[in-house]
Parts: sequence; C-alpha cells; structure tokens
Amino acid sequence: QVQLVESGGALVQPGGSLRLACTTSGFAFGEYPMRWYRRRPGKERDMVGHISPTGGVIYARSAEGRFTISRDNANNTLYLQMDSLKPEDTAVYYCNFYDGRNYWGQGTQVTVSS
Repeated sequence: QVQLVESGGALVQPGGSLRLACTTSGFAFGEYPMRWYRRRPGKERDMVGHISPTGGVIYARSAEGRFTISRDNANNTLYLQMDSLKPEDTAVYYCNFYDGRNYWGQGTQVTVSS
C-alpha cells in the first residue's frame, strides 16, 4: 500500500525557513520522479517542483531561488527546503507520486505571518 506522509509544516515569520519532509512506503521510491505541490487559500493546487530519480530538479517560477527539493533514496524520503519565506507561500504542501495513478499525502500546513 502506497503511503506518503508529509511533515514539518509550521507557523513561521516572513524571511524565515522551513524544511518539509515526505516519508514514503509501499513503492520503489528510488525509481520514480516525485513532486511537491501546494494549495494556497482560495486557489487551485499547483506544482512547486519536480525531482527525477537521480536528483535533477525543475522548479516552478515562484519557487526558483528560494526553495530546494532533494531526496534520500536510501530512506525513501523527499524534502523541500524553503528559505526567504513570504506570506504568499502560506499553503498546504503535498508530496505526490504518479505511476499511472496519482498518490497524495495528507498535506502539511505552512503559514507565513508576522
């Protein structure tokens, strides 16, 4: 059974940093691309970035230069390092895996506010 569990969300001040993690099980994590998405209040869920099995990353424009996606294939874990956070980064963040079917975690809330 595929499981994705996000963690690390919190309330943080503008300019702060957070590191989110997505622990996974039930599939061959190291063989698949993984994605981070977010759903901001009142908006559709959109992609933050994509990482290949070997670590190549593509970022959404809103994330470039501030966010870093990485993965630990030995421990089946995906990461999202977020720096220089802005209030508009407030969202529920999700990790995603697709093998013909989309799998999602439950999400973790990030709130950027002073």
